[in-house]
Amino acid sequence: MGEIEAETVPTVPLRQVFARRLRSLADAALDLVYPPACAGCGILTGSKASLCPKCWSRLAFIERPYCEVLGTPFSHDLGPGILSADAIANPPPFDRLRSVALYDDLARVLVQSLKYRDRTDLAPMMAGWMLRAGDGAVEASDLIVPVPLHRFRLVWRKFNQSAELARALTALSGTPVLFNAVRRTKRIRRQIGLGPRAREENVRGAFSITPEGREKLFGRRVVLVDDVYTTGATVSAVTRTLKRAGVADVTVLTFARALPGPI
Repeated sequence: MGEIEAETVPTVPLRQVFARRLRSLADAALDLVYPPACAGCGILTGSKASLCPKCWSRLAFIERPYCEVLGTPFSHDLGPGILSADAIANPPPFDRLRSVALYDDLARVLVQSLKYRDRTDLAPMMAGWMLRAGDGAVEASDLIVPVPLHRFRLVWRKFNQSAELARALTALSGTPVLFNAVRRTKRIRRQIGLGPRAREENVRGAFSITPEGREKLFGRRVVLVDDVYTTGATVSAVTRTLKRAGVADVTVLTFARALPGPI
């Protein structure tokens, strides 16, 4: 019998091995200083960026039945393909909206922790739920695009929470993210406290397509990512900008959804 050739085992560069071990040691040290805790109440848990059973029950997940366009939950099943009165009377510029949970109680805590308390470690957990809420839209799209921040606000906040969610979605789905597709060209007032009409006026003309966006967006199916959907003024303004650049289909995907009244 002939000799059996040994399999060639791919070697990992020493620099990569060292970097992985260094990250592992850093994570272990961080766990000693900041033990893994529930993102909602702070009780110790077995893993990072997780929820205890009590806090899990506080998340008001949006499940079917809901409006196929606006994702507004219905109190009872009206049959497949049913649209809400708002979607019929005021069709949005985007093709569909999907969100994980209602913007109250724990969902508000998670969003504000990510946005204002530098809890970027929450993004992978939140993006995992967003991927599920997208109901296949992320996997079927060509690109993920985060809603951009104005450069001055980005310097002040240090990161864009929508970009962090988009980055985590890419890691989970494999769908590429295009961070520089849209630019916020006008510094606007904060939307908090503004009514629907004031919000719409506030973001009018605030976005433009970058040269990279013009090159890569035409004819594509896009998932537009933001943290919260309230009146829809911001994502609608970005969607119009994307559609003018030739984007074929836009799914708006957010972690939370604010409703004006009871379901």
